[in-house]
Amino acid sequence: MSELVMHSGSQPDVLVAIDGYRIIELIADDIAALQRLYEENPEYSLSVLGRAPRASDAFDDFHDRPPPEFPMGRKWMLGFITDDNVLVGVAEVVSDLFAHSVWNIGYFMLATNRHGSGDAFRLYAALESWIGRQHARWLRLGVVVGNRRAERFWQRCGYAETRTRENYLVGEKAHTLRVMVKPITHGVLSDYLQLVPRDRPD
Repeated sequence: MSELVMHSGSQPDVLVAIDGYRIIELIADDIAALQRLYEENPEYSLSVLGRAPRASDAFDDFHDRPPPEFPMGRKWMLGFITDDNVLVGVAEVVSDLFAHSVWNIGYFMLATNRHGSGDAFRLYAALESWIGRQHARWLRLGVVVGNRRAERFWQRCGYAETRTRENYLVGEKAHTLRVMVKPITHGVLSDYLQLVPRDRPD
């Protein structure tokens, strides 16, 4: 599997650095590298979106925003890069989605050849720490039922299910989606559900 060297322009601002990796905010110049990452690692697209990666996927993901009726703060496309500037993963994060201090992880992807190394857990822990420093209190995400690797991963990271959504369209496939939540600071689920009523169980 080929790896992907980032653009050779000015050095990106590093949000978090851990042994072997840096987390940066991706910019428009990085869309080509992101597209190559998708194409070299099609498993997520095939299993969740129901198709192979398309040529416009990285561009679309970079520019996509939640529906306008959803209150939100800011979106980040974050890249996981190695010490030699190779892009090996990506996370989409939105601040203050639905309520102040609630952050959403749209997706979290690491190159397939790095699965099983423990690096995903280290990168997630670094990402969560950074989000906490931005004064977030809660993290939420959705995981497709049947994507067992992802379900196990997020449970091990401390997330708990609040509800499911049936016939949730992701790409070209309808799924059952597990909405999962984790407190960053001390908090109980009832507090979160007061902030985000849409995540209450049916």
